Amino acid sequence: MKKSIKSLVVVAMFGALALAARAQPAVKLYVVDMAKLYDTHYKTVEKNAQLQADDQKAQEEVDRMNKEGNGLVEEYKALNDKTSNPALTPEAKSAAQNEAQKKFEAIQNKQREVQTFIQNTRNSLQQRMQTYKALILEEISKTATAVAQRKGATLLIDKSGPSLFLIPSVVYSDPGFDITDDVAKEINKDRPATATPAPGMTPSATTAPAMAPAASGAPGVTVPGLTPKK
Repeated sequence: MKKSIKSLVVVAMFGALALAARAQPAVKLYVVDMAKLYDTHYKTVEKNAQLQADDQKAQEEVDRMNKEGNGLVEEYKALNDKTSNPALTPEAKSAAQNEAQKKFEAIQNKQREVQTFIQNTRNSLQQRMQTYKALILEEISKTATAVAQRKGATLLIDKSGPSLFLIPSVVYSDPGFDITDDVAKEINKDRPATATPAPGMTPSATTAPAMAPAASGAPGVTVPGLTPKK
Protein backbone atom coordinates (compact mmCIF):
# COMPACT_ATOMS: atom_id res chain seq x y z
CA MET A 1 0.00 0.00 0.00
CA LYS A 2 2.82 2.37 0.90
CA LYS A 3 4.61 1.50 -2.36
CA SER A 4 1.46 2.31 -4.34
CA ILE A 5 1.11 5.70 -2.62
CA LYS A 6 4.78 6.45 -3.26
CA SER A 7 4.39 5.50 -6.92
CA LEU A 8 1.36 7.78 -7.27
CA VAL A 9 3.31 10.66 -5.73
CA VAL A 10 6.22 10.15 -8.16
CA VAL A 11 3.83 9.99 -11.12
CA ALA A 12 2.11 13.16 -9.92
CA MET A 13 5.44 14.96 -9.59
CA PHE A 14 6.53 14.03 -13.10
CA GLY A 15 3.14 15.03 -14.39
CA ALA A 16 3.43 18.44 -12.74
CA LEU A 17 6.89 18.94 -14.18
CA ALA A 18 5.65 18.00 -17.62
CA LEU A 19 2.80 20.49 -17.38
CA ALA A 20 5.17 23.19 -16.17
CA ALA A 21 7.51 22.51 -19.07
CA ARG A 22 4.64 22.75 -21.56
CA ALA A 23 3.53 26.01 -19.92
CA GLN A 24 6.90 27.69 -20.59
CA PRO A 25 6.89 29.76 -23.79
CA ALA A 26 9.14 28.61 -26.59
CA VAL A 27 12.41 30.51 -26.86
CA LYS A 28 12.30 33.05 -29.67
CA LEU A 29 15.75 34.50 -30.20
CA TYR A 30 16.84 37.51 -32.26
CA VAL A 31 20.23 39.13 -32.84
CA VAL A 32 21.22 42.76 -33.34
CA ASP A 33 24.45 44.54 -34.28
CA MET A 34 24.78 47.27 -31.65
CA ALA A 35 28.10 48.55 -33.04
CA LYS A 36 26.57 49.13 -36.47
CA LEU A 37 23.59 50.91 -34.96
CA TYR A 38 25.91 53.12 -32.90
CA ASP A 39 28.23 53.99 -35.78
CA THR A 40 25.42 54.81 -38.21
CA HIS A 41 23.16 56.64 -35.74
CA TYR A 42 22.47 60.18 -36.95
CA LYS A 43 23.23 61.49 -33.46
CA THR A 44 26.65 59.83 -33.58
CA VAL A 45 27.31 61.53 -36.91
CA GLU A 46 26.36 64.88 -35.37
CA LYS A 47 28.52 64.28 -32.29
CA ASN A 48 31.49 63.31 -34.44
CA ALA A 49 31.09 66.53 -36.43
CA GLN A 50 31.01 68.58 -33.22
CA LEU A 51 34.11 66.90 -31.85
CA GLN A 52 35.89 67.31 -35.18
CA ALA A 53 35.14 71.04 -35.14
CA ASP A 54 36.38 71.38 -31.56
CA ASP A 55 39.46 69.35 -32.39
CA GLN A 56 40.20 71.70 -35.30
CA LYS A 57 39.88 74.74 -33.03
CA ALA A 58 42.27 73.10 -30.58
CA GLN A 59 44.72 72.43 -33.40
CA GLU A 60 44.58 76.08 -34.42
CA GLU A 61 45.30 77.14 -30.85
CA VAL A 62 48.28 74.81 -30.67
CA ASP A 63 49.55 76.15 -33.99
CA ARG A 64 49.40 79.65 -32.49
CA MET A 65 51.33 78.53 -29.41
CA ASN A 66 53.83 76.68 -31.61
CA LYS A 67 54.43 79.88 -33.56
CA GLU A 68 55.12 81.73 -30.33
CA GLY A 69 57.42 78.91 -29.22
CA ASN A 70 59.37 78.96 -32.46
CA GLY A 71 59.79 82.70 -32.06
CA LEU A 72 61.26 82.15 -28.61
CA VAL A 73 63.63 79.54 -30.00
CA GLU A 74 64.88 81.95 -32.66
CA GLU A 75 65.41 84.66 -30.04
CA TYR A 76 67.30 82.20 -27.88
CA LYS A 77 69.53 81.20 -30.78
CA ALA A 78 70.39 84.85 -31.43
CA LEU A 79 71.23 85.44 -27.77
CA ASN A 80 73.23 82.23 -27.59
CA ASP A 81 75.25 83.27 -30.63
CA LYS A 82 75.78 86.68 -29.08
CA THR A 83 77.41 85.18 -26.00
CA SER A 84 80.07 83.68 -28.26
CA ASN A 85 81.04 87.04 -29.73
CA PRO A 86 84.68 87.71 -28.70
CA ALA A 87 84.16 91.46 -29.16
CA LEU A 88 81.79 91.65 -26.20
CA THR A 89 82.94 93.02 -22.91
CA PRO A 90 82.62 90.69 -19.92
CA GLU A 91 79.66 92.74 -18.70
CA ALA A 92 77.87 92.57 -22.07
CA LYS A 93 78.59 88.86 -22.36
CA SER A 94 77.20 88.27 -18.88
CA ALA A 95 74.08 90.27 -19.71
CA ALA A 96 73.58 88.26 -22.92
CA GLN A 97 73.99 85.00 -21.00
CA ASN A 98 71.36 86.11 -18.47
CA GLU A 99 68.95 87.03 -21.27
CA ALA A 100 69.61 83.70 -22.99
CA GLN A 101 68.88 81.86 -19.74
CA LYS A 102 65.60 83.73 -19.35
CA LYS A 103 64.68 82.91 -22.92
CA PHE A 104 65.58 79.27 -22.30
CA GLU A 105 63.19 79.21 -19.32
CA ALA A 106 60.50 80.89 -21.42
CA ILE A 107 60.84 78.12 -24.02
CA GLN A 108 60.47 75.48 -21.31
CA ASN A 109 57.38 77.26 -19.94
CA LYS A 110 55.90 77.35 -23.43
CA GLN A 111 56.57 73.66 -23.82
CA ARG A 112 54.74 72.90 -20.57
CA GLU A 113 51.89 75.20 -21.59
CA VAL A 114 51.40 73.39 -24.89
CA GLN A 115 51.67 69.94 -23.32
CA THR A 116 49.11 70.86 -20.66
CA PHE A 117 46.76 72.21 -23.28
CA ILE A 118 47.14 69.05 -25.36
CA GLN A 119 46.46 66.79 -22.37
CA ASN A 120 43.45 68.79 -21.23
CA THR A 121 42.01 68.86 -24.75
CA ARG A 122 42.58 65.14 -25.19
CA ASN A 123 40.92 64.32 -21.87
CA SER A 124 37.97 66.61 -22.62
CA LEU A 125 37.32 65.11 -26.06
CA GLN A 126 37.61 61.57 -24.76
CA GLN A 127 35.35 62.24 -21.78
CA ARG A 128 32.70 63.86 -23.97
CA MET A 129 32.77 60.90 -26.35
CA GLN A 130 32.56 58.36 -23.52
CA THR A 131 29.62 60.18 -21.94
CA TYR A 132 27.83 60.38 -25.27
CA LYS A 133 28.51 56.72 -26.05
CA ALA A 134 27.05 55.53 -22.75
CA LEU A 135 23.88 57.59 -23.24
CA ILE A 136 23.31 56.70 -26.89
CA LEU A 137 23.92 52.98 -26.34
CA GLU A 138 21.32 53.02 -23.59
CA GLU A 139 18.90 54.72 -25.97
CA ILE A 140 19.66 52.23 -28.76
CA SER A 141 19.23 49.30 -26.35
CA LYS A 142 15.76 50.51 -25.38
CA THR A 143 14.74 50.84 -29.03
CA ALA A 144 16.16 47.42 -29.89
CA THR A 145 14.32 45.88 -26.94
CA ALA A 146 11.02 47.44 -28.00
CA VAL A 147 11.42 46.15 -31.58
CA ALA A 148 12.33 42.67 -30.33
CA GLN A 149 9.36 42.57 -27.97
CA ARG A 150 6.98 43.53 -30.75
CA LYS A 151 8.30 40.54 -32.66
CA GLY A 152 7.63 38.29 -29.66
CA ALA A 153 11.27 37.76 -28.76
CA THR A 154 12.21 36.09 -25.50
CA LEU A 155 15.94 36.74 -25.97
CA LEU A 156 17.94 39.42 -27.85
CA ILE A 157 21.71 39.01 -28.36
CA ASP A 158 24.25 41.58 -29.52
CA LYS A 159 26.39 40.02 -32.23
CA SER A 160 28.90 42.86 -32.60
CA GLY A 161 31.35 42.21 -29.77
CA PRO A 162 34.04 39.51 -29.42
CA SER A 163 33.91 36.82 -26.76
CA LEU A 164 36.60 36.06 -24.17
CA PHE A 165 38.28 33.98 -26.88
CA LEU A 166 38.41 37.06 -29.14
CA ILE A 167 35.99 35.57 -31.64
CA PRO A 168 32.52 36.88 -32.54
CA SER A 169 30.07 36.31 -29.72
CA VAL A 170 27.60 34.92 -32.27
CA VAL A 171 29.36 32.51 -34.61
CA TYR A 172 26.34 32.14 -36.89
CA SER A 173 22.79 33.39 -37.08
CA ASP A 174 20.15 33.12 -39.76
CA PRO A 175 19.72 36.56 -41.38
CA GLY A 176 16.00 36.19 -40.78
CA PHE A 177 16.61 36.56 -37.04
CA ASP A 178 18.69 39.75 -37.39
CA ILE A 179 16.63 42.82 -36.49
CA THR A 180 19.41 45.41 -36.93
CA ASP A 181 17.76 47.00 -39.97
CA ASP A 182 14.39 47.08 -38.22
CA VAL A 183 15.92 48.87 -35.24
CA ALA A 184 17.71 51.31 -37.57
CA LYS A 185 14.39 52.17 -39.21
CA GLU A 186 12.86 52.78 -35.79
CA ILE A 187 15.76 55.03 -34.82
CA ASN A 188 15.60 57.02 -38.05
CA LYS A 189 11.94 57.86 -37.58
CA ASP A 190 13.13 60.82 -35.48
CA ARG A 191 16.06 61.71 -37.71
CA PRO A 192 16.04 65.38 -38.77
CA ALA A 193 15.70 66.02 -42.49
CA THR A 194 18.96 67.97 -42.45
CA ALA A 195 20.99 65.13 -40.96
CA THR A 196 23.34 63.44 -43.41
CA PRO A 197 25.39 60.25 -43.02
CA ALA A 198 29.09 60.70 -42.44
CA PRO A 199 32.03 58.46 -41.53
CA GLY A 200 32.98 58.17 -37.89
CA MET A 201 35.66 60.41 -36.39
CA THR A 202 38.34 59.80 -33.87
CA PRO A 203 39.60 62.98 -32.20
CA SER A 204 43.17 63.69 -33.33
CA ALA A 205 44.24 65.26 -30.03
CA THR A 206 46.10 62.14 -28.97
CA THR A 207 49.72 62.86 -29.84
CA ALA A 208 52.20 65.59 -29.13
CA PRO A 209 55.01 65.43 -31.70
CA ALA A 210 58.01 67.70 -31.20
CA MET A 211 58.61 70.88 -33.15
CA ALA A 212 61.52 73.23 -33.77
CA PRO A 213 64.59 72.26 -31.71
CA ALA A 214 66.41 74.93 -29.78
CA ALA A 215 69.93 76.09 -30.48
CA SER A 216 72.99 74.24 -29.26
CA GLY A 217 73.40 74.77 -25.56
CA ALA A 218 69.70 74.07 -24.96
CA PRO A 219 69.42 70.38 -25.92
CA GLY A 220 65.99 68.79 -25.87
CA VAL A 221 64.06 72.04 -25.71
CA THR A 222 61.16 71.61 -28.10
CA VAL A 223 57.69 73.02 -28.56
CA PRO A 224 55.32 70.08 -29.15
CA GLY A 225 52.27 70.29 -31.39
CA LEU A 226 48.87 68.64 -31.25
CA THR A 227 48.92 66.76 -34.53
CA PRO A 228 51.60 66.50 -37.20
CA LYS A 229 51.21 68.60 -40.32
CA LYS A 230 51.45 66.66 -43.57
